Amino acid sequence: MTRTAGRPRSEEARLAVLHAADDLLVEGGYAKLTMKGIAERAGVGRQTIYRWWQSKAEILLEASRSDAERELRTEPQATPHDDVVVFLTALVTFLTTSDAGLAYRALLGEAQHDKTVAELLRSVDVLGDAAAAVLTRLRDRGEFHRTVDGQVTAELVGPVVYRVLAHDWRGDADTISASASAFLRY
Repeated sequence: MTRTAGRPRSEEARLAVLHAADDLLVEGGYAKLTMKGIAERAGVGRQTIYRWWQSKAEILLEASRSDAERELRTEPQATPHDDVVVFLTALVTFLTTSDAGLAYRALLGEAQHDKTVAELLRSVDVLGDAAAAVLTRLRDRGEFHRTVDGQVTAELVGPVVYRVLAHDWRGDADTISASASAFLRY
């Protein structure tokens, strides 16, 4: 996870690093992304990057998490079904069109053969946290009666993540609506 010891971060340098990592990922993919390349693109020294992050995966996760918090935040809707549809639509958009979603997808792929990246993703549940916010809102309104935990959030986001990763799915209103209905019936 992100280090906290050492000198305080310059917010300008931090943002430059996060944007540089996103840009380089889009341009060349995860395998070509290096700490040296990120430092050069961001205009900071490698020692600055290593003071704050241990790996490119940590940088990408931080960039993805901050963008996901914004991109997956949804406004309350009139019905639970509409709340879930709006969230799932935002999730599909995040995973398929956002640079942060691309970073998250790259981390998911890397986690399949890198135990350190897998552990990093387990420590910060970007998609689960966003889903939990929606489900907690529904529960607080008395419209969702299950415990909001990792199992339930996985049941909500899992089918979308699978379709996007396995089938290059870009989402369609009918399938999203059917997924929302199925989830709420369970």
